[in-house]
Amino acid sequence: MAGQGLALPEPKNRLLLWSVLVVVSLISGAYFVGNAFFANEYKQCLPLAIDLTIHKLGLSDKRLARWGLIHTISNSESNACKRQCLPFGTEALPEGIIARTSNLEMRPLWDSGKDHQKILSNVLEENLEISSKRILKRPLNLLAMAVGLKQKEIVSKIVEKFLSSEFVVMLFHYDGFVDGWKSLAWSKHAIHVSAINQTKWWFAKRFLHPDIIAEYNYIFLWDEDLLVDNFDPKRYLSIVKEEGLEISQPALDPTKSEVHHPLTVHKAGSKVHRRYYKLRGSGRCDDNSIAPPCIGWVEMMAPVFSKKSWQCVWHLIQNDLIHAWGLDRQLGYCAQGDRMKNVGVVDSEYIVHLGLPTLGGPNGNEASTIRLPWR
Repeated sequence: MAGQGLALPEPKNRLLLWSVLVVVSLISGAYFVGNAFFANEYKQCLPLAIDLTIHKLGLSDKRLARWGLIHTISNSESNACKRQCLPFGTEALPEGIIARTSNLEMRPLWDSGKDHQKILSNVLEENLEISSKRILKRPLNLLAMAVGLKQKEIVSKIVEKFLSSEFVVMLFHYDGFVDGWKSLAWSKHAIHVSAINQTKWWFAKRFLHPDIIAEYNYIFLWDEDLLVDNFDPKRYLSIVKEEGLEISQPALDPTKSEVHHPLTVHKAGSKVHRRYYKLRGSGRCDDNSIAPPCIGWVEMMAPVFSKKSWQCVWHLIQNDLIHAWGLDRQLGYCAQGDRMKNVGVVDSEYIVHLGLPTLGGPNGNEASTIRLPWR
């Protein structure tokens, strides 16, 4: 129509727009030059420089949006953030090809994953008297244990219970005798790692990185001298989820176990307890107690960690850690909130702790044989 045409900004606005375009052009040029000459830590400062320049010019978000500049700047910041979040060393890889995590699922050369699951199902049914034929689901939880051949009978009973509950099983052989386990039908379906005279914490730090076991919801990091006649892994996990426990352990049968701390003792008729009471003598524990050993902790012989808590605990484990004495009192940092609520002992599924000095002396093969304390 006559009299209508392209509306140009006012002279003042044109000057501001021209200033912004010049500044953005200069910063963009500096950004590309920086790609060649600056270290990565300096690149993250460029979006901040843009913000400061805009602030000095007195430009409002509304005006920038009208000129179509905010969207461009936001995209620049978003892309920079994505690049900074990439795992170190993957910068040259195409987007979408990066595999950040892994799992412990074995991939035999001669069959597919489904065939492998069928074989495992048949083995379990033949040896564990599982009633119904089925193909096992992909395991979502992990049992990891440091084991020696002299405790083979005890370990086998533990592993059978966990495999039948659809766990991945990883055995750390501190005595080096891996071949001695081949006679057990389930042995070929467990993962075996061997290093002489190393404790489970040494193994865990080096083989249970959170990125490697990212698919598993719960990690049972157990000793080998445990009896599980009154323990069911599935029922245990059901209780843990219901109670919101991020770090837990099964209670100990006080009549048959070596008990180091009263907090871990089984309470008849109870499902879960988080607190221990001692109202006389030194080291009292009452309703006002807010720290270990009265509340909010578990021992190191049979801890169970949620995925989120293990992501924290793994970093807490020091590289020179051996027996982990004292680590139990620090686990509250990884309780994903209030340790007084998120750390507890499960009573309805309890175990026996034999207290055997299984990891031997200087020779490495001096592990004690089974000696039940109540016999």
